[in-house]
Amino acid sequence: MSLHRQAVAVLALVGIAIATYLWLHAIGVVGALKCGTGGCEIVQASSYARLFGIPVAFYGVVGYVTLFGISIVGSQPAMVSRAWPTRLLLVLSGAGFLFTMYLTSLEAFVIHAWCRWCLASAAVITAIFVTSLAGSLRKS
Repeated sequence: MSLHRQAVAVLALVGIAIATYLWLHAIGVVGALKCGTGGCEIVQASSYARLFGIPVAFYGVVGYVTLFGISIVGSQPAMVSRAWPTRLLLVLSGAGFLFTMYLTSLEAFVIHAWCRWCLASAAVITAIFVTSLAGSLRKS
């Protein structure tokens, strides 16, 4: 069954929404972040909010769109019995999880501010990674 792939697709949609919001803020399309604290603005204004001159949130958008696409393709009837979509989801979400843990550690130990949107994205990629791991262990 491809239930885990379908769950990844739904979670990836949530991730796309969060990352797109942060990216639109980074490129000046939306104004102040709706965060409830000043932490989001502090994190987004830090030098760590860009990687190679590109807003980190854009990498999130690309990553979540990729995970969504793979999970949708892998959920098609002709692909359900194939293992490669689950393996690819596991590898990519694992990379995303590790990168997110790095960014979260920067918030805690370097920036000393928390972005609630970033934490929400961290929760989403963690859920995708755990779901992909569970699907991989089920040998789908």
